[in-house]
Amino acid sequence: MAFRRREGRETREEAPVAPVAWAGVREFTIGSMERPATKRRPRPVRGPRAIRVPAGSGDGQVFAPCAYVARSTPPVPPTAMDRCLYEDAESQRLLCYLVARELPDGESRYEVYDAEHRPIGTLRRIPPSGRLFKHTWRMHQPGHPDVVGRNQWHPARLAHRAAENFVPEVLNIVTGLGPDDSHGPQRKARTLEWVADGDAVMVSESVRLLRVEQDWLDRRLAFAYAFLGDG
Repeated sequence: MAFRRREGRETREEAPVAPVAWAGVREFTIGSMERPATKRRPRPVRGPRAIRVPAGSGDGQVFAPCAYVARSTPPVPPTAMDRCLYEDAESQRLLCYLVARELPDGESRYEVYDAEHRPIGTLRRIPPSGRLFKHTWRMHQPGHPDVVGRNQWHPARLAHRAAENFVPEVLNIVTGLGPDDSHGPQRKARTLEWVADGDAVMVSESVRLLRVEQDWLDRRLAFAYAFLGDG
């Protein structure tokens, strides 16, 4: 459905944000915002909760959906989590679903499956080893080395991100796009660098903005992490 934007005394209709293909996505966030508020658009425009890809700037800034979060229904098995990802807003084309398993040592394991119930990979949330530490993440994709999510502190990597223009403007816009899209003050997002065999595979600012660095990473695993949140 088109929405209206006021420009002086005129009202201009803007088309809904069209979805984009998910497989080659490089940068994304998760949330309901489709168009941010600007001087000409006093209120943000929102749509269904989805994995969204930032594009454009200023009044032309959009967050295009590429995978939609919706309630799990058959053929998703009853053992799956109650929400999954679809390729369409009507929840007709299943993209992937997650099965959660809690292990005795406190580890949470999330197995990710495609629409044909074939395993895509696994996400593991590992509890901290002490009170001064935070939980860590591991990602396994068959045929590739395990990916470890680690805190990103070293200056060389920060400089690399700045040189590649990791969309700081987008980060400012989506600061409120955490797991619940809240509008109140947000705590500083934890930055993780996801590394396999010494190479950066993905960088995440909590779930507010994520960038895939290696083409071999199945985007559905990255989406699953954003869907789960860094809680």
